[in-house]
Amino acid sequence: MGRAPTPPGASPWPALWALVIGFFMILVDTTIVSVANPAIKAALDPGSGNLDNVVWVTSAYLLAYAVPLLITGRLGDRFGPKNIYLIGLAVFTLASLGCGLSSTLDGLIASRALQGIGASLMTPQTMAVITRTFPADRRGAAMGLWGATSGVAMLVGPLAGGVLVDGLGWEWIFFVNLPVGVVGFVLAWMLVPKLPTHPHRFDMLGVLLSAVALFLIVFALQEAEHYDWGAIWGPVTVWMLLVAGLVVLALFVAQQARTRSEALVPMSLFRDRNFSVAGIGITAVGFMAASMSLPFMFYLQLARGQTPTEAALLLVPTAVAAGILSPLAGRLLDRTDPRLLLVPGMIAVATALVWYSSLMTPDTPTWMFLFPAALMGIGQSGLWGPLATTATRNLDPRQAGAGSGVYNTMRTIGSVLGSAAIAAVMQGRLEANLPGMDGAEAGAGLGAGALPPQAVAGFAAAMGQAILLPAGVLLLGVVAVLFLRRPAPVPR
Repeated sequence: MGRAPTPPGASPWPALWALVIGFFMILVDTTIVSVANPAIKAALDPGSGNLDNVVWVTSAYLLAYAVPLLITGRLGDRFGPKNIYLIGLAVFTLASLGCGLSSTLDGLIASRALQGIGASLMTPQTMAVITRTFPADRRGAAMGLWGATSGVAMLVGPLAGGVLVDGLGWEWIFFVNLPVGVVGFVLAWMLVPKLPTHPHRFDMLGVLLSAVALFLIVFALQEAEHYDWGAIWGPVTVWMLLVAGLVVLALFVAQQARTRSEALVPMSLFRDRNFSVAGIGITAVGFMAASMSLPFMFYLQLARGQTPTEAALLLVPTAVAAGILSPLAGRLLDRTDPRLLLVPGMIAVATALVWYSSLMTPDTPTWMFLFPAALMGIGQSGLWGPLATTATRNLDPRQAGAGSGVYNTMRTIGSVLGSAAIAAVMQGRLEANLPGMDGAEAGAGLGAGALPPQAVAGFAAAMGQAILLPAGVLLLGVVAVLFLRRPAPVPR
């Protein structure tokens, strides 16, 4: 049960830095597509005026990422986090090659789903290694690095995507993963220690129920506007799929509660209030991270005519502020109440999103977007690391993989729901703000990379209204984290 970290006297930091390379890459791929979506749509789906098709490039990745997370954490406990991480990194890197070589939208979506599976194998292992190799009084600093990686990657993704799309083409947002994946594999092989394994049985019924529930809910949300909340196949409607998904989700929770040994989601984890509340908080943050970039990038590129690089450069203040302040927040967390970082952080990010919304008009000076971008980075620095540290601080080493899997599943479920919901809201607001245009005319610019002049004002208003959705979800997260308890001091 005890930790068996690195050899006596060895530092766990080199192993963490090696893992951070791969973790950074998979998180960048969660958001890098947002800035490339207009280019991907123009290249692979030029005939459709709907946003739903291209949004599946993101949702397929997030869905395939979220569903296996509950079991991949256990795989790390059973076969060793190092081994599972290396397998996941290899799958992710090869799938990136498939993405770049895709010549159809369906092929790209399939390769993105395979990328998601690789990412799901990797992610729980990073948190499990931190939990099992760092003593509790130093875990905040380690999670600070983990948090900085999460926050910066979610924001550097669009920046890197803009430069690559403009300079080399959208395919290179995936090809760039190949050298990074190889370097990350070699460093992880050399530096990450082999940790003791624990026998586990795997709850395949739970995996099946959770997968079906997530797919039905996400598909219903994302396709709702496309089918006008009506029939999809014959008598099957969007509402029927959504209700069915919620019913299967309830069955999954009931099945997990009745499973006394080796449940996919050990209910004992939720007896720790901080784990439960941090899970709710990271779901809200995941929702925000996946949903905010899409309307903003469509606004900048289609309503304002900016190139992907010009649009992405407006996020530089966010990335700089988050990168500098996140490690400081991690160190501070070891000595303070997590609410002192989380509540101001969430409020700052929600305020930045409302600020963005007020600026998203056809004639706002571009430089004004730098100010909410800086506030966004300041707020994000107090979210990722503090939430992860608070969730995992009290985990038993035997449950490190399961706890990490559940926590990351909640984060990724938030991202999946954010991606699906923002697509539905964007489509709905487009129809509301462009009532005088038919679907083909209103969507003509989505595939061609330009908007008809008469559609610019309505399109900008629709995107500005859509970006308020993640702001509202974050405010719900503020209410949740108020219920955190300050952890007991840990002896050094």
